[in-house]
Amino acid sequence: MIKYTNQFLAKLEDLIAESDYILRYEKGNFKSGYCLLREQKIMIVNKFYTTEGKINTLIDILKIVELETTRFSDKSKKLYEELSQTEIDI
Repeated sequence: MIKYTNQFLAKLEDLIAESDYILRYEKGNFKSGYCLLREQKIMIVNKFYTTEGKINTLIDILKIVELETTRFSDKSKKLYEELSQTEIDI
């Protein structure tokens, strides 16, 4: 299901763009690889991560954050449902 490609990363970014959250890639000393500002609805991911690292981080974030799916396209809804049931093997 999870493909570690730039195309799959773009799908995840599009999914987040359809939600209320803003995704930013920045440098930082995040112990978990990301920073989540829930009140401002901002996700910050370490920009020096590889594509695989960014994908795993975004999936981790999507598992802990409730997104409003009313504005999602059908493809995004399907992807979001699949990701919520997926386990990551690291």
